[in-house]
Amino acid sequence: QVHLVESGGGSVQTGGSLRLSCVASGSKHQHSTMAWYRQVPGSKREWVAHLDALGSPTYAASAKGRFTISRDNAKNTVYLHMSDLRPVDTAVYYCNFLRNPTSWGQGTQVTVSS
Repeated sequence: QVHLVESGGGSVQTGGSLRLSCVASGSKHQHSTMAWYRQVPGSKREWVAHLDALGSPTYAASAKGRFTISRDNAKNTVYLHMSDLRPVDTAVYYCNFLRNPTSWGQGTQVTVSS
């Protein structure tokens, strides 16, 4: 069974940066498209970005130009580097397989203050 563990969140001020990590244990994800999502309490989970097996990224409009998704297959880890953070980016961030998602991890909280 695949187990997803997100980390790297925290509290930053507007304009700050964070790098989120997602380790997918129990699976080799290098042949899968991996995605990052975020969710604000009371709202639907929102897709942020995904990275296919060939390393081609796709970003939501809100993330384009500020966020970078990458992966380290040797570490079975997917990253989301976020820069120029804004208060609207405040959310719990999750990773999962874009297609055939598995059980969601606990996520990692990102809080951006003005």
